[in-house]
Amino acid sequence: MEYHPLPVTHVGLTVTDIEAATAWYAKVLCCRHIIGPLHITDDGSQMWKVFRGIFGERFQEGYVCHLATANGVGIELFQFVTPRSEPAENNFAYWKTGVFHFCLVDPEIEALAKRIADAGGKQRSDVWTLFEGEAFKAVYCEDPWGNLIEVYSHSTELMYANRGK
Repeated sequence: MEYHPLPVTHVGLTVTDIEAATAWYAKVLCCRHIIGPLHITDDGSQMWKVFRGIFGERFQEGYVCHLATANGVGIELFQFVTPRSEPAENNFAYWKTGVFHFCLVDPEIEALAKRIADAGGKQRSDVWTLFEGEAFKAVYCEDPWGNLIEVYSHSTELMYANRGK
């Protein structure tokens, strides 16, 4: 059997205010709003059954919303009502396993980092040039709900292709 690279379809993020997060991602990161927020509660719907099956009996109520980035990769926002979404005590525990950020591409990296900070998020790091004498840059930011966003000036393939091991 031959294997091939698989596409990423979306990244799921938990927020404490789905209405505000939907508006923030649409305005600040220019995401297209696809659907939602959908209210998920014990109404016997298929969506309720799916959520309850995934999250277990502790899940009683929540919201979900889908947005899309320029290349079609989605951002799925969740707000849990019961149990209630809570901010992470340490959202930068990079040494622990699991997803700790997602990355966007914007050639105007400094402007996007400023836009994120000006809109209630944070610029967590300086803008770094990754390879001396080259134009490839990166910066760490976060949304107002503590989700970490890395921004690259170029795609991952352009930045790292043909550099060896």
